[in-house]
Amino acid sequence: MRFSRIIIGLTTWVALTVQAANVDEYINQLPAGANLALMVQKVGAPAPEIDYHSQQMALPASTQKVITALAALLQLGPDYRFTTTLESRGEVRDGVLEGDLIARFGGDPTFRRQDLRNMVAALKRAGVEKIKGNVLIDTSIFASHDKAPGWPWNDMTQCFSAPPSAAIVDRNCFSVSLYSAPKANDLAYVRVASFYPITVLSQVRTLPRGSSEAQYCELDVVPGDLNRYVLTGCLTQRADPLPLAFAIQDGAGYAGAILKQELTTAGITYDGSLMRQTQQNEPGTVIASKQSPPLHDLLRIMLKKSDNMIADTVFRTIGHNFYNVPGTWRAGADAVRQILRTKAGVDLGNSLVVDGSGLSRHNLISPATMMQVLQYIAQNDSQLNFITMLPLAGHDGSLQYRAGLHAAGVDGKVSAKTGSLQGVYNLAGFITTASGQRMAFVQYLSGYAVEPADQRNRRIPLVRFESRLYKDVYQNN
Repeated sequence: MRFSRIIIGLTTWVALTVQAANVDEYINQLPAGANLALMVQKVGAPAPEIDYHSQQMALPASTQKVITALAALLQLGPDYRFTTTLESRGEVRDGVLEGDLIARFGGDPTFRRQDLRNMVAALKRAGVEKIKGNVLIDTSIFASHDKAPGWPWNDMTQCFSAPPSAAIVDRNCFSVSLYSAPKANDLAYVRVASFYPITVLSQVRTLPRGSSEAQYCELDVVPGDLNRYVLTGCLTQRADPLPLAFAIQDGAGYAGAILKQELTTAGITYDGSLMRQTQQNEPGTVIASKQSPPLHDLLRIMLKKSDNMIADTVFRTIGHNFYNVPGTWRAGADAVRQILRTKAGVDLGNSLVVDGSGLSRHNLISPATMMQVLQYIAQNDSQLNFITMLPLAGHDGSLQYRAGLHAAGVDGKVSAKTGSLQGVYNLAGFITTASGQRMAFVQYLSGYAVEPADQRNRRIPLVRFESRLYKDVYQNN
């Protein structure tokens, strides 16, 4: 008995030694100082094939969306739809709505201005010419800040991190054109389409072509109250305008201003005020409504395209639905933890879940914990229909052009979620090997940095690393 134990122990030690040697070979492809936490495991197997620092906490980046999507399917269901309504409190008599008009926004990330226009048209068809009351922008489904803890401040004005408020119109993103002045040192001027109810001012100085200042005089935007934006910095003289896009910071104010425009265009007046309604209240009589596509369709977009707005509105909605309170970041985080534990048997332990998108630098999770999530997904995919929602290497989404996977020869064989932040290159998902075995894997790579002179080729070490790793996994399992 003692002899057999020695043999088993020796075999395990040899396997771990070989495994460590292989991982060292992969790591040698990376820039100095890079940190890797890696886990590869057959679906349904009790132990991993590769376990390298699998308990090490790491930033999940957008692999966080896998957790958000699973919790959403388990709690809300694949057919859940976001709903936006126009409601009335009062009767319509002789073309007059005797009471307030309520625009109740439900956090729909797909809602468009045309949808609001159609709802106003329905109000007009109902015979309303005048509103004898206030116009209320109801955002009570969510509460507290629209920006999650740990979001980098300098991303806040970028459309990819537009605050996921209850009121979203056209993804809460607008575009402008910045024109350099004909004369150097004069202010550049900005043009904004009239249908955007925003104010953009320019304090941008025009630099002559070839100016030595251009390298360090950066173009910036400073958001203010009431969706006012000031462009600052410098712009080198150019023949064509510079197209720019920015995130709306005040979703309710933006939606309210658009509704006001649409009411005016439809010839509907109101004698009260345009106001926000943030406290939960009894619904009125629904005059018009708009529903989003079903949740499963939204999650597919979210995962394929790594859509942050969908992820974070879903995250806050999970908190609202689970606890029956206004959706906050804390409610979403607590709800996700409880849902995964009770419905999937996944214990997040000391993981930190702060948002649904993975934008926050406060999120922390280990490969071993993410592996629990992936194993549950794989073993229940006939009900979840989850894996087809993930990007497919060489085919679509954020894996369509992943050079390392293409070099590994695994196009069409890997379905996985990417996760990228400054210095972070993550993957979490599934690979079908040459033998037909499905394996789950979690790659958390952080601290990835190259010298400034190598910035143009900064991904070459990543390509070498991923091509060797996934080629070996594909061929040897």
